[in-house]
Amino acid sequence: MIARILSLSVRMRWAVLFLTLAIVGFGGWQITKLPIDAVPDITNRQVQVNTFNPTLGPVDMEKQVTYPVETALAGIPGLTMTRSLTRNGFSQVTAIFTDSTDIFFARQQVTERLAQAKDSLPSGVQPNLAPLSTGLGEIFFYSVAFRHPDGKNVKIVNGQPGWQSDGSYLTPEGERLTTELAKAAYLRTVQDWIIRPQMRNVKGVAGVDSNGGFVKQYLVQPNLNALATYGLSVTELADALQRANLSAGSNYIKRAGESFLVRADARLKSIEEIEEAVVATRAGVPVRVRDVGEVVIGGAVRTGSGSRMGSEAVISTVLMLVGDNSRIVAMSAAEKLTQINKGLPPDVFAEPVYNRSKLVNATISTVEKNLTEGALLVIVVLFLLLGNIRAALITAAVIPVTMLMTASGMNAIGESGNLMSLGALDFGLIVDGAVIIVENALRRLAERQEHEGRLLTLSERLGETTEAAVEMVRPTVYGQLIIFLVFVPLLTFQGVEGKTFSPMAVTLMIALASAFILSITFIPAMIAIVIKGKVSETEVKPIRWFKEKYEPLLKKAVARPLPFIAAGGGMFISDNEKYARRAKGFANKGSEYDEGLHNSLRPTSEFRGSSRGFAFLGVFLVLLLFFRRHIVAVPLVIMGLIVGIISDLMYVWVDPRIDFERREG
Repeated sequence: MIARILSLSVRMRWAVLFLTLAIVGFGGWQITKLPIDAVPDITNRQVQVNTFNPTLGPVDMEKQVTYPVETALAGIPGLTMTRSLTRNGFSQVTAIFTDSTDIFFARQQVTERLAQAKDSLPSGVQPNLAPLSTGLGEIFFYSVAFRHPDGKNVKIVNGQPGWQSDGSYLTPEGERLTTELAKAAYLRTVQDWIIRPQMRNVKGVAGVDSNGGFVKQYLVQPNLNALATYGLSVTELADALQRANLSAGSNYIKRAGESFLVRADARLKSIEEIEEAVVATRAGVPVRVRDVGEVVIGGAVRTGSGSRMGSEAVISTVLMLVGDNSRIVAMSAAEKLTQINKGLPPDVFAEPVYNRSKLVNATISTVEKNLTEGALLVIVVLFLLLGNIRAALITAAVIPVTMLMTASGMNAIGESGNLMSLGALDFGLIVDGAVIIVENALRRLAERQEHEGRLLTLSERLGETTEAAVEMVRPTVYGQLIIFLVFVPLLTFQGVEGKTFSPMAVTLMIALASAFILSITFIPAMIAIVIKGKVSETEVKPIRWFKEKYEPLLKKAVARPLPFIAAGGGMFISDNEKYARRAKGFANKGSEYDEGLHNSLRPTSEFRGSSRGFAFLGVFLVLLLFFRRHIVAVPLVIMGLIVGIISDLMYVWVDPRIDFERREG
């Protein structure tokens, strides 16, 4: 099958080239759509239920809200566990689902269960689902504060919105803020009613949380002596305030073909209007709120606070929607905040505190630097070792094309580009298959030209290229298969480990698969197109020098293998002992946890690791001596695979950390 593909690629070389260019164009578009983040999202599938009730203390909140919500969520398909957090007036229940559970299905099930549990909750309590985000969804923080607290170092114009000479703050609505609580409440009002609605309009934002300041409230502090004088109670005062804060609509009046709506708007909008509200009448004289109490600006019970430079501030968190690009969303949020700042009240400003895009940009810069340096190093080595500029360029072209194909594959499976996924790419592995095909093609073309004593015809050149590629099919397939098998165990990891290391394995496998496809299609086609004229296959100086030094050593090793085997065994034992000492030293850190770790590691690192290492080495030497006559008949690739698997198994057996984890479990 592969031989047919190789032959077809050589015969239809121009079609392969145009198809590759189309893939490059598609990959270039796909790489702009690739989600970029600093690290993989290791958060589990969870749905949070938040409930507020300022009238209940922690104990009552736990009994009347948290426990009924947890009970209602029990038995949802895919639910693994629930955890809760209860504070004064606040309850948070987190439902954790299996990774295979669809998050939208989970949220729907939680919503249905909460609707069923509504009757078991206190009156007026409404549980709400947290925004559709993850633990890494907090991509942007900003603070809302006064630029010059208390009007220090700022030009003051009395009567104009802003700071006044007496230290108060005059809002654009004409309200004078004299207390620290009132000023903090105003900052929270600006956040909740000006900034937050605009930030939620940013594409990719799931929600905006606020912390700090005070949710503004008007408080009526009754004078009990005054109430008693007028024969009123606190309940009557509350009822009077409720009656005074009404907006009622009536019918409409038609006049001259027009309709006019009749409505009475008696909603209270300021402290002055609340003070003028009538509570009762005594002897035909209205008793107003100011006669029986004082009206001030207050704040609701809060679960947290925030500060900036020692002054009260509001800290807000922008949450990213699940699956979106954190870098783009964070940059969009920062741009939106800059625009919002232009329309804020005097001396009030919103300042970014944390921007995920900076971290992502730093990560991208690191990955770009490493990938660029790795690609350049590989290209330089190809130039030096192949001794043919055209052949080196063909081989090096595999690197960018593979990157673009990898980006397309990552988008297809929903994998983001991060330090783990992109940092795992190894260009040496990517060009491995292309190198051996190009080198073999150069050798065959040069030998055929030397044999014929002339330049090859088109058919001869295509035939030699096909044969050269077919000869390298087996080592190419075996080499790629071995690398694939090495990374397969990473795909079996579960939980946090799986989410951390799986992107590395998946990305590298996609890159290797893309490079393999290119090596059996693009590479033969490009050799047939580019490698023309006289072809000479000569060894470069580094290769000749290495052969001169290596050949005598190789002959000695073949003639007397036991000393070399013993030397390898000694290195193995030495490395094993060094590892055991490092593990022991790591465990001698001093804390209680480290002491417990040391006690668990000591028998493994000091005795078991060494004894198992000696046992493995002894068994390996016995088998090597017993089957020494048959080893030559075993393909080197198969031997490498077997030794690699045995080494991995022995690593799991010897590694003290794995034994420690087994003990702890």
